[in-house]
Amino acid sequence: MLITNNDELMQKISEVRKAQEIYATFPQEKVDEIFRAAAMAANEARIYLAKMAVEETGMGIVEDKVIKNHFASEYIYNKYKDDKTCGVIEKDESSGIVKIAEPIGVIAAIVPTTNPTSTAIFKALLALKTRNGIIFSPHPRAKNSTIEAARIILKAAVKAGAPENIIAWIDEPSVELSQLLMSQCDFILATGGPGMVKAAYSSGKPAIGVGSGNTPAIIDETAHIKMAVNSIILSKSFDNGVICASEQAVIVLDEVYDEVKKEFMERGSYFLKDDEIDKV
Repeated sequence: MLITNNDELMQKISEVRKAQEIYATFPQEKVDEIFRAAAMAANEARIYLAKMAVEETGMGIVEDKVIKNHFASEYIYNKYKDDKTCGVIEKDESSGIVKIAEPIGVIAAIVPTTNPTSTAIFKALLALKTRNGIIFSPHPRAKNSTIEAARIILKAAVKAGAPENIIAWIDEPSVELSQLLMSQCDFILATGGPGMVKAAYSSGKPAIGVGSGNTPAIIDETAHIKMAVNSIILSKSFDNGVICASEQAVIVLDEVYDEVKKEFMERGSYFLKDDEIDKV
């Protein structure tokens, strides 16, 4: 069923909620099996999804998006594969405290146009590992690649034994449908512009938001100049700088300013002139 309006979305939320209630009863061993199958499927599709994302959005670099997809799938799997997310996860005999992992329910996942596949992979895998359902609201300019990433993970998860509707998505995303999704879910993972993140935090539901970054790098007299400049250039140029954590400004102390500027120029960086600064 395609999700293009409020009624269709409400029906899909109901289906995902029922699937999640079933998934919440799964033991750790089965959850880990599903988590692994989904992660490996996403990793196998990393090149295909990277090409699709760049072609659809016109943003970023295919090779760098391949790396991001690889990180969001295999690296995330290796990071969390041994973590307990079902039942009793910790006992403190001295205090008598027992920690029990329970799923939240249905997660609303807002996905940006800058990282449409790696973000979807990451959020879907976290949901599967924690026995939650998840519904994606893609960016309108990246909906096909985000939906394809979600579809690949869903297919692999269901094949491994997950409930049929544990992952879903909005086929024709809009601000109205995103707001409805956020109001009806149990938790929000919002990645996008400031407006979307603010909407998530204002929804009345628990939310984790990541918006555009404003990341300054400070270079002082204690820095290894070549290493600092090289690291900044590599970071800022990776995937054409669309990652929100990319450096947005470099603050250089007077003592090393000339040396730092020279190093940037020798590595191909361009310094705007007065009239160019005004135009930018």
